[in-house]
Amino acid sequence: MNTPGTYFESQYAHAEDPWHLAERWYDRRKYELTLAALPRPRYRRGFEPGCSVGVLTSLLAPRCDRLLSADRIASAVETTARRTRALEQVTVRRLAVPDEWPEEQFDLVVLSELLYYFDAPTRTRLLQRSAQSLEPGGHLVAVHWNHAVAEHTCTGRDIAAELDALSGLGRLARYDDPDFTLTVHERRHDGGPARSPAQAEGLA
Repeated sequence: MNTPGTYFESQYAHAEDPWHLAERWYDRRKYELTLAALPRPRYRRGFEPGCSVGVLTSLLAPRCDRLLSADRIASAVETTARRTRALEQVTVRRLAVPDEWPEEQFDLVVLSELLYYFDAPTRTRLLQRSAQSLEPGGHLVAVHWNHAVAEHTCTGRDIAAELDALSGLGRLARYDDPDFTLTVHERRHDGGPARSPAQAEGLA
């Protein structure tokens, strides 16, 4: 079963940032590791579904020419829009993924603390839509909590395994610690292997 929208609406009704994403060292560290794991210094078009209150959005924006961030909760969309209003490259929309999905293609998709709110069939569909929306050579970044939570259907390690099994993607990087798992996958060029940053620059 997917986590119902009423759960998130209740969370945001009591606090603008119910998970304290802008305050905790855990989250700041995780965001810095996420940014450091991006294989390229800059992307043309990025997509961040499940953006929550836009803390990661504001950090991703300097690495993107254009960044679309989305959430299904109206108050989260409003908070993200306020947080990023000075960042002209950022567009914020209200979307309930995976049923609602942008039509454009991206060279970066970031799934942060999102996938464990979906049951396995819906999660698979969301991952497939993410992969299909990537340009060849584009990157799919996933980072998720590893501890058991009542509202979560799986852990970051489970999600990493599902991504490894997804057709058309090759894993470039994986980081594990007790708290979260972070992976970077690349949509393969013509079915070839994923290229490391050094290989992309002709160094290896």
